[in-house]
Amino acid sequence: MTTTKTVKDGRRGALAATLAVTLCGGLVSCHAVPSAKTPLAVASTPAASDTLSAKQLTIPLIAAAMATSDMNKLTAVLNEALDAGLTVNEGKEILVQLYAYVGFPRSLNALTELMKVVDERKQRGIRDVLGREASRAIPTGDALLAAGTANQTRISGAPVKGPVFDFAPVINQFLQAHLFGDIFERDNLDWQSRELATIGALAATPGVDAQLRSHMRASLRVGLSAAQLAQVVKVLAERGDEQSSKRAGAALDEALAPATGR
Repeated sequence: MTTTKTVKDGRRGALAATLAVTLCGGLVSCHAVPSAKTPLAVASTPAASDTLSAKQLTIPLIAAAMATSDMNKLTAVLNEALDAGLTVNEGKEILVQLYAYVGFPRSLNALTELMKVVDERKQRGIRDVLGREASRAIPTGDALLAAGTANQTRISGAPVKGPVFDFAPVINQFLQAHLFGDIFERDNLDWQSRELATIGALAATPGVDAQLRSHMRASLRVGLSAAQLAQVVKVLAERGDEQSSKRAGAALDEALAPATGR
């Protein structure tokens, strides 16, 4: 039986090579493509700050497939993500978080699919890394609301206000206490990964352009670069999701407009 390390090293290197070739084009600059023999630590690490890793690139693809309930595509990209180094618990966390953006039914269906994928891989002799659980204690009550409000403000760039929140204040309380509190306080998935998942899901969802623009800006605030976000736009198109790619590209252009003077 082929050892787990040999299988995963080869597949991760191959995935990194495939994605790097896919992304060569006008939107991004290309870096050296790691071969299948490249050590895992190198193959799964961005070549530069403006390059997403193979693992990071699978996150918006997972989210887009989940948002559209495309189970065949989701199964394929979950396998790619696990091969690229995504842990099982990171996969769970992505799919749990996205219920806040695309609903509980899609989240539950996607989690079921992840469970099937992991079980099938075990049957093929692949033992995926479980990864760590969230370890930080989540505050409750007023402390939770304060933590969530601080997270929301940091991600949004300023305290969130507006007519809709004046009209229905409870919706912002839910955002602050639950989404930015209960969920974003969990420390087993970094904020860049959370934003990559969110823009993937929103790009695949028609009619949420304002929210997609907002999360493009949030992605820049949590440390993703314009070039990395352009990679997301490109890989969505290359994977056959032209409409999601167009929506993501338009949102990125608008998010960058104030900085470029357009």
